[in-house]
Amino acid sequence: MGKLICIGVLTSGGDSPGMNAAIRAVVRAGRYHGLDVQGITSGYDGLIKGKFRRLMSRDVSGIIQKGGTILKTARSEEFRTPEGRKKAFSKLVKAKIDALVVIGGDGSFKGANIFGKEYEFPVIGIPGTIDNDLFGTDYTIGYDTALNTVVQAIDKIRDTASSHNRLFFVEVMGRDAGFIALRGGIATGAEAILIPEVKTNLEQLKSYLEKDHKRKKSSNIIIVSEGDDAGGAYEIANKVRKDLTNYDIRVTVLGHIQRGGSPSAFDRVMASKLGVAAVEALLEGRKNIMVGYMNREVVYIPFSKTIKYHRHLDNSLLKIADILTI
Repeated sequence: MGKLICIGVLTSGGDSPGMNAAIRAVVRAGRYHGLDVQGITSGYDGLIKGKFRRLMSRDVSGIIQKGGTILKTARSEEFRTPEGRKKAFSKLVKAKIDALVVIGGDGSFKGANIFGKEYEFPVIGIPGTIDNDLFGTDYTIGYDTALNTVVQAIDKIRDTASSHNRLFFVEVMGRDAGFIALRGGIATGAEAILIPEVKTNLEQLKSYLEKDHKRKKSSNIIIVSEGDDAGGAYEIANKVRKDLTNYDIRVTVLGHIQRGGSPSAFDRVMASKLGVAAVEALLEGRKNIMVGYMNREVVYIPFSKTIKYHRHLDNSLLKIADILTI
């Protein structure tokens, strides 16, 4: 690798609150160290099409508090192909971009890893996903905000559930991981939490709810991660409805409101730390790594590890959830 003069930054995959804070940090850290910074619009698709624009410090003013991503994001099937990656490399060479910062999740890092090795091109990843499921980091950008959005929504649902003695099944995001559901359930006092990592026993759930009815509880909230093995919230509600005739059952799917909104202070600060760390990692000659956040410290994890290994749920939280539902 020669002297680093220009870096590119893009956001890829699902958006998450705090991505703009990370973009801002990359741009300003780059400028601080005398680097030129090119923003790449629409993720890897924009990389292939050469959608680049030079970003100065003033271009990222007033974005730290905004959700989404000013660079837009998209999934690119073409980048999965050797031909697509070849086009992307030629665009980088033509624009004289020496290194790349990718803000995204597992799928984004898989693409970055292949591309970086294929062309010996320096790539640094910043974990940006509300799922918080990446190996090698305690938190991903957007998770804290999404979790607080879920808690606020369920608190409001609890108010109306108590007023009508209703049973609510609330579906949250988490196709492959139950991090949002587990912490959200504990934080809101949910009566049950259904997640992909733990097999759901519907007979046990029905028995528990029947006992709750006899205890005359004024409300019941069941949190369902969208990837639960028994199905989503609507499917599970339909499966238990015929045996729980004493309940007025409702279903709420929180959906994409979990992705939006102004990022929390935690997400803003962490995104700022990781954005600066990504630029400094490139200046140190590092490549094909993710900058993560573990034990309140910035860490460097090879892409090969973060995409190979799966981050597991905290077993102590599973135990706490079990204890508190008695």
